[in-house]
Amino acid sequence: MKKILSLIAIGFTLSASAQTYTLEQMIDSALHNNIAIRSAKYNIETAQQQRKEAFTKYFPNVSGVGLWFNANQGMAQTTLNLSESISPELGAALAQSLPAEALAALGNPISISMMKNGTIGSLMAVQPVFAGGQIINGNKLAKVGEDVSRLQLQLSENEVEKTAEQYFWQLASMQEKMKTIEAVDTLLADIHKDVDVAVRAGLVMPNDLLQVQLRQNDLASQRLKLQNGLSIVRLLLSQYCGLSDTTFVISYQSDVTSPLMTKQDHRQALLGTAEYQLLGKQVEATNLQKKMAVGQHLPSVAVGAGYNYHNLLDNNTNFGMVFATVSVPISDWWGGSHAIKRRKIEHQKAVEQLEDHSQLLQIRMQNAWNGVEESYQQLLLSQRSIEQAAENLRLNRNYYKAGISKMSDLLEAQMLYQQSCDKRTDAFADYQNKLLEYRQAIGQ
Repeated sequence: MKKILSLIAIGFTLSASAQTYTLEQMIDSALHNNIAIRSAKYNIETAQQQRKEAFTKYFPNVSGVGLWFNANQGMAQTTLNLSESISPELGAALAQSLPAEALAALGNPISISMMKNGTIGSLMAVQPVFAGGQIINGNKLAKVGEDVSRLQLQLSENEVEKTAEQYFWQLASMQEKMKTIEAVDTLLADIHKDVDVAVRAGLVMPNDLLQVQLRQNDLASQRLKLQNGLSIVRLLLSQYCGLSDTTFVISYQSDVTSPLMTKQDHRQALLGTAEYQLLGKQVEATNLQKKMAVGQHLPSVAVGAGYNYHNLLDNNTNFGMVFATVSVPISDWWGGSHAIKRRKIEHQKAVEQLEDHSQLLQIRMQNAWNGVEESYQQLLLSQRSIEQAAENLRLNRNYYKAGISKMSDLLEAQMLYQQSCDKRTDAFADYQNKLLEYRQAIGQ
């Protein structure tokens, strides 16, 4: 039986050129090559640019305007009749000093046309002084958006890590089962040899040899199915982690440690989870949106300075000026009051969701911990089952050699031993997955 146990520990013979990966290396490769991670990183960059854009609202708004025009007629036209504005005394004085032709011209109306064409230029800088807190709260909201994108990246990384680790342990489980098949195949080969000798000596019936051969055929069928499964899982893991080579080898420790060292205070761990922090950011965002809705309906004050130029009166004119503006929304308050109430409702909804989901997250932690404890106990039971099945197989083999047991009993003992080894393999992989689920549930 020592020979059997040693055969289980022997791995496949692999070429020296095959690349070996640990679980950590596989996860790291998946995080660098997964499209969901790259998309989440793009979202962070987008949020960073949005935050920088919001920061520019603190600075003056500078604008320039240039205009050239040419109309079909002057935009300012009038007719002057000087004779209507000349008093009799002024008329008598002008009659003595002006020629008769000039006096006659004063009696004719004069048409005046101005600004038929021209150029206008203006450069203005406006600095907001008070905008109802919209600029400050807008910058805070942009920072919240950046924080949210980082938390979403963390959740994406958790999902990628979970999937990569599931594929990893599935591959490890199938490899361990292949080792078990190889060990059982060696065992059946030894039994076949012993029974063949006994049949030739006339000590047992040929039917016993046929039963062994049927079991060997069944084992060969299992090996074929397992090889196909290994090939598929290897391809899935390779594709998910971005590996170009599918002949890689995975390395892992099969030692089992007690899960008690990983347990955390769930109330304290809640504060560090990405899900809880996202809920907190939602509360913060709705509060800022409520303040911005209030600010949109408060008076706004701005100061500015400008430089202007025009030649509308056929001479170049330029001048500078400073100014201040006050804008008071009046009619907007009719609809604005409802918008503010809507934002208040959304904020209260976010607060209540934070409380409700906090409880659900703690329940999730406890459920994940229960899964860890259960899988650990199942693993311990499977290890004891291997020892018991191995002893049962040893006894049945001795009984068969002594002629006090049937071949069917021996082969059933062999099958029970193989099933115990496979159960232990499945329990070990399940335990690793449950540990990962718990670590992610507590934000580690």
